[in-house]
Amino acid sequence: MKLRIFTEPQQGASYDDLLAVARKTEECGFDAFFRSDHYVAFGDVDGLPGSTDAWITLAGLARETSRIKLGTLVSPVTFRHPGPLAISVAQVDQMSGGRVELGLGAGWFEDEHQAYGLDFPDTPGRFDLLEEQLELITGLWDTPVGEKYNFDGKHYQLKNSPALPKPIQQPHPPIIVGGAGKKRTPALAAKYASEFNAGFRSVDEIKTIFGRVQAACEQAGRDPKTLNLSTAHTVVVGKDDAEVRRRAAVVDRDPENPGDGSIVGTPAQIVDRLGQLAAIGSQTHYLQVLDLADLDHLELIASDILPQM
Repeated sequence: MKLRIFTEPQQGASYDDLLAVARKTEECGFDAFFRSDHYVAFGDVDGLPGSTDAWITLAGLARETSRIKLGTLVSPVTFRHPGPLAISVAQVDQMSGGRVELGLGAGWFEDEHQAYGLDFPDTPGRFDLLEEQLELITGLWDTPVGEKYNFDGKHYQLKNSPALPKPIQQPHPPIIVGGAGKKRTPALAAKYASEFNAGFRSVDEIKTIFGRVQAACEQAGRDPKTLNLSTAHTVVVGKDDAEVRRRAAVVDRDPENPGDGSIVGTPAQIVDRLGQLAAIGSQTHYLQVLDLADLDHLELIASDILPQM
């Protein structure tokens, strides 16, 4: 079972803040450092000093870490053209020595698109983009060196692409697809993904979502066991109840009713919840930490939870 640290830097974090968390993530023995891909903060937050670009951030971290996996959960298809995105991810994979994973999704936060002049199609339209981007990006990466790649889709057309550079990981970096969609999301995960992520929901809800994606694998003729299942949750951990309450207050969580599938409590309580998730098939847990200045939080998770998982 893997524990990964997951951050939301659009809420207010510089590159140096993220570097400190990534280095602590590596030092503490976690499997990976992931970040969201957003350009505007959520809620009543100023987001200072301003959002950092996800793939520029990961390129920097690729050179300043040595072991942990690096990736996005998830990059919206509305932010970048898939051709240049395939180049960027392949280059970061090279820069990291083969440690990159690409989470790709349809996007959902309309406000950030309006804030930076990005098109925001309706939900079916965004899923059309996601389907084409998954095919196009993997097609570019999987084209043998020396051959050309062509793509003739509704939204994207490529002619005689050299399909370079190539990522280090072969056949290509792992792709993560996630969400709670009932039809298209499971089908796309079954066809293209190495990992399916269901986050910020109860154990029972996640069990239902996992069941849908496993059924989609079977329908597509894929062994469901070849698709890694993962979950994501906001996590607040304290050595005792007083520390739990202190940390929860900083990130505006009610320890008695944390909501949105958040996991709040002592190490024993966190281990119990992660065990429940493991019992329904979750092999990887993304622990979303919101207070990026609290590096002691990571040390507590590493010392009191990680060894038990």
